[in-house]
Amino acid sequence: MARITLDDVEYTAGLARLSLSEEEAARVVSELDTILEYVATLNEVDTSDVEPTAHVIPLPTPMREDRAVVGIDPELVVSNAPERMDSAFVVPKVIESEDEG
Repeated sequence: MARITLDDVEYTAGLARLSLSEEEAARVVSELDTILEYVATLNEVDTSDVEPTAHVIPLPTPMREDRAVVGIDPELVVSNAPERMDSAFVVPKVIESEDEG
C-alpha cells in the first residue's frame, strides 16, 4: 500500500496555504499513515452480499409541488440596510488579493 510521505504532506499543506512546523508535518504523516492502515483493513472485509446504501435506514424524500411565487420587493429588502447601492447591500471587503496578502 502507498504510504504518505513528508513531501506529500508539505505539498498538500502548500496547496491549503498551511504553515506546518517540522514536528507538525511529521505528526500528520504518522496520523495519515494510521488512517490509511485502518482503511486497508476495511478493504479486506467481504461486502459482496451487502447492498449499497446511502443511509442505514430507508429515508423517503419528501416532495412538494414546484410552483413559482412572487418574490420580495428589492427596495423593501434593503430598506433598513446601513449602506446600500441600488438594491444591493454594501459590505466591507473581507478577502485580500494575492498582492495584498
